[in-house]
Amino acid sequence: MSERQTEVTTQQIPPKDPAVSYTEIAWQGVWKNNPGIVQLLGLCPLLAVTNTVTNALGLGIATLFVLIASNTLISLIRSYVPQAIRIPIFVMIIASLVTCVQLLMNAFTYELYLSLGIFIPLIVTNCIIIGRAESFASKNSVKYAAFDGLMVGLGFSLVLILLGASREILAQGTLFAGIDALLGDWAKELTLELYHADSHFLLAALPPGAFMIMGLIIALKNKIDQRVSK
Repeated sequence: MSERQTEVTTQQIPPKDPAVSYTEIAWQGVWKNNPGIVQLLGLCPLLAVTNTVTNALGLGIATLFVLIASNTLISLIRSYVPQAIRIPIFVMIIASLVTCVQLLMNAFTYELYLSLGIFIPLIVTNCIIIGRAESFASKNSVKYAAFDGLMVGLGFSLVLILLGASREILAQGTLFAGIDALLGDWAKELTLELYHADSHFLLAALPPGAFMIMGLIIALKNKIDQRVSK
């Protein structure tokens, strides 16, 4: 067998999975290395659009879909992608998936699409997605890669929802306001008015308030970790 044939054959043999387990992947993605409150990735959309739970849910679902789909596709083709051009190919796959999400949201959830604005196409540049593609999906089988995308996406979505709920309650006194933009007209009844006041804590709706609440969430996680470690 020639040197060239040996090289091609080697590239087509899928690398073996490292010692990973579903439990460890779930623990890492949702809590220990949560991309939002531990790695502090994707902070731009995380802080910009989480003024309501509806916006947080919309962005969370979109990011979750792209993470699962991109991890799965990249894992499928990992043995056939030359190392020199793997990053451009990963970005092309992610951009194609984000375009699909953008078109679907434009067609079926137009009001939410307008509310999220530029942050939908900016999912392409989200460090979480390209980071998981490079560090995990390109080195593991499809089942592990898809599960990793699910867990990392859930971890990021939970932070989005928690931050969105905190900001919406403080700034507007409501919960699930505008949820019909995501789920349809039937969901209008899900909107809750928790309290009514002449003036709310409007700082929570602004970027400085988002930074402060985010800091409190990170501090709470660190406190829980310290108690568990003891």
